[in-house]
Amino acid sequence: MKENIWVAVIIAPLFSTMTFAKVEPVLQLEDVFTLEYASGLAINAGGDEVYFVRNYMDIHSDKKLGNIWKVDKKKNLTPVTNGLHVDYSPKLSPDNTKLAYISTASGKSQIHMKWLQTGNAGQLSHFTNAPSNLSWSPDGKHLAFSMFVDSETKSVVSLPGMPKGAKWAKPAVYIDDMYYRFDGAGYNKAGNSHIFVMSTDGGNARQLTEGEFNHNEKVSWSKDGSKLYYSTNKRLDKDLEWTDSNIYSVDIETQEVNVLTDRNGPDSSPIISPNGKLIAYLGSDQHYKNYENTELYIMNIDGSNKHSITENLDRSINNIQWAKNSKSVLMSYQDKGETYVASQSLSGKRKIVARQLGGLSYGRPYNGGEFVVSEDGTVAFTFSNPQRPADIAITKKGKTTLLTTLNEDALGYKTLASIKEINTKSSFDKRNIQAWIAYPPGYDTAKKAGKKFPLILEIHGGPVTNYGPHFSAEIQLMAAKGYVVVYANPRGSDSYGKEFSQTIHNNYPSQDYDDLMSVVDNVIKQEAIDDEALFVTGGSGGGVLTAWIIGHTDRFKAAVVAKPVINWISFALTTDIYPFVIKNWFNKMPWEDSEHYMKLSPISYVGNVSTPTMLLTGEADQRTPIAETEQFYQALKLRDVDTAMVRIPDAYHGIYKRPSNLMSKVAHILWWFEQYKTTPKSKGGY
Repeated sequence: MKENIWVAVIIAPLFSTMTFAKVEPVLQLEDVFTLEYASGLAINAGGDEVYFVRNYMDIHSDKKLGNIWKVDKKKNLTPVTNGLHVDYSPKLSPDNTKLAYISTASGKSQIHMKWLQTGNAGQLSHFTNAPSNLSWSPDGKHLAFSMFVDSETKSVVSLPGMPKGAKWAKPAVYIDDMYYRFDGAGYNKAGNSHIFVMSTDGGNARQLTEGEFNHNEKVSWSKDGSKLYYSTNKRLDKDLEWTDSNIYSVDIETQEVNVLTDRNGPDSSPIISPNGKLIAYLGSDQHYKNYENTELYIMNIDGSNKHSITENLDRSINNIQWAKNSKSVLMSYQDKGETYVASQSLSGKRKIVARQLGGLSYGRPYNGGEFVVSEDGTVAFTFSNPQRPADIAITKKGKTTLLTTLNEDALGYKTLASIKEINTKSSFDKRNIQAWIAYPPGYDTAKKAGKKFPLILEIHGGPVTNYGPHFSAEIQLMAAKGYVVVYANPRGSDSYGKEFSQTIHNNYPSQDYDDLMSVVDNVIKQEAIDDEALFVTGGSGGGVLTAWIIGHTDRFKAAVVAKPVINWISFALTTDIYPFVIKNWFNKMPWEDSEHYMKLSPISYVGNVSTPTMLLTGEADQRTPIAETEQFYQALKLRDVDTAMVRIPDAYHGIYKRPSNLMSKVAHILWWFEQYKTTPKSKGGY
């Protein structure tokens, strides 16, 4: 109770009394609950109707919810489901007369069907576990999907002597699996995900795969509907070789399974061409590096003649879909902080057909986006705007049309931060480092009046991910309180080619520090920045770099280290993905090369830290366990450095999945920075 009172006392004044340059209205914390964004797209054959999930923030349950809507080429919006439940994963039947989707209307996630011509809807399944990855058969008579199948929980002892009616402690849990828990899901249940098929008229579902292997990707049907194609990892040592998946087929009638790929490396996402002769899929060779480009491969339906058709594109391919003529594949990829859809012909020619995908990560400005292609070649996609979360847009023959403006009612009257791209040469080796500046409302006017601004450096996680010119509630809220916010893609980020990403292999953190400091120097040089009011924060990989930065410089007035890795040895042996981390990020086991692990650990430099530092992590985080945070906090306490620890109850690594947690995160960061903001020497003040 004491802690809650303290939070209310320190946060309420910050967001109720702070104004900046008399520019109103600006984004406020509570506006997080007004945000919406589109995802989960499906498009009809004629390309004139797009079905999508309209995601919204429910203020009563403090959750992100969503239901299914339709928008047509005339921008008419129509609800498809009633909005009383969570509805998602809409999939149109081949003849466009029915829409399959998953809904929680019964209290559990189940398969539902909507007959579009009559408007009737019904629940098809009554499963114990939730289905996912719906896929229609070519004749529209069956649905394939994946679903978890429980197996018997392991137990090695049974305690004797418990009297009838006695209340003993819960029994011990016996664990001998390599992967026994996952962030966001908790401790694993006994069992595996398998592929099922069921009639679209309802009835029982039939399980097609079996064994202690997970089949949790979307499947693709053969043209005649007799086989399903999918990927899974069937290695006996699959726990150590986590990413070595291959492409398989299973016969619907006989359940005969055939393997089509066999290399060491991930092969996934098989899609059968419309003419039924070819398979497009994604893959790469395993070299045990922190990053490899994912390429687009083609092979014959029998698995012969495998070859990459994007080997000359130094970028990873994310999603793929065949064009109707079977002569090209539509694919998305990220390049320099942005996402594109390109048409990749089998002959090698490539043409960008859609730009500005994104807007799905409303918390921080991460890249990414979704697209679908109609039979007539219309591409529908989630449209990204630096001042708006994802909307729906379509493009055909070079003409792009925005169909929705989901946040205009909530954000249209707000003055938001403007975003500008900058490029900086790293002081380490003159590499170009791309970054973006978010300017607070009223910046230009105040700058002309001689005002200087505090600066926040906000660092992305991953570390092999990337930021871009996309909407970010966190960045916007920081700018709304009068900060210039800069975010960058230092070396190790993806979307700049394999070599750029691999520079941090077994070398992280390292010269990414120089990249970020060079960006800060460049912003100070060209903008109205008070160099005595510099602040730094970041989450996950960004938390690692924030902790590293304050161990190597004292130029920042205060720092907030969110969900970090502080000690690579303890992290590698406590994270939920420990085999992957050790095999792909390091060359040796921790006990074989402890000196190297510690050289890259921020805890090794805690003796240099003088920067006031807040640490912030979800208590249920299993990706970067909160013990990492506690190590740094306690070390700073022992050194009498001003520090605080914020623990988000029940929050996993993705703190922002609960809207109020996103609000709390930003509020704590800004409150901490306010405690150490100095009065600038230049006129104007803050």
